Amino acid sequence: MITVQAVPVLSDNYSWLLRDSASGTVAIVDPGEASPVIAAIEAGGGRLDLILLTHHHGDHIAGTDELRARFGAKVIGAAADAHRLPKLDTAVAAGDTVAVGESRARVLETPGHTRGHIAYVFDADHALFCGDTLFSLGCGRLLEGTAAEMFGSLAQFAALPSETLVYCGHEYTESNARFALHATPDNVALQAFAAGVKQKRAAGEATVPSRLADEMSANPFLRAPDVATLADLRSRKDKF
Repeated sequence: MITVQAVPVLSDNYSWLLRDSASGTVAIVDPGEASPVIAAIEAGGGRLDLILLTHHHGDHIAGTDELRARFGAKVIGAAADAHRLPKLDTAVAAGDTVAVGESRARVLETPGHTRGHIAYVFDADHALFCGDTLFSLGCGRLLEGTAAEMFGSLAQFAALPSETLVYCGHEYTESNARFALHATPDNVALQAFAAGVKQKRAAGEATVPSRLADEMSANPFLRAPDVATLADLRSRKDKF
């Protein structure tokens, strides 16, 4: 079993600090900045064993080398993106398993936002670390990939159990809600979700992780029935 702690970094990013309860193994997902992560690690015992990367963007990897040097952590990332990630100790691809102590994560290849994007699914813990592929009430911009690739990536997430918690890379939910309400104004589940988001942000609370069941009911990108619909939504969101 893993426990998960949010570590806010930069202006609106989240790194995720994972602890395996059985072994004490500690991992960080997407350390976009070293200092806040170091503070969280030191507060929790000063141990970091693994750094899990979802994609190559600087706001997800910039703290990697400093953390590696300080704690001796091993770095895991996509084989397809090894040329533009920090030096990898383990390069992974779809279907590979990552061990965090006694906990196990499946690797999914999830292109769309970037070509080499991956996600980590801890099936036993119902936890998905999806980087910038899926956001609460949104999805990543198609910076390198296609709408068809993003549609396929989101379909992999949609197939996960409904109780899965979605740990994405940014606090974008409130702005995503504004577009989602504009695009699908008659969605009652979305209206309730968006009201809850507004309350949380007004109270200074995080809106992630979110439950996959709620995303399936309210997120227009996850609910898109085909590639064309997704492409249209993404194009409209880019201009919104």
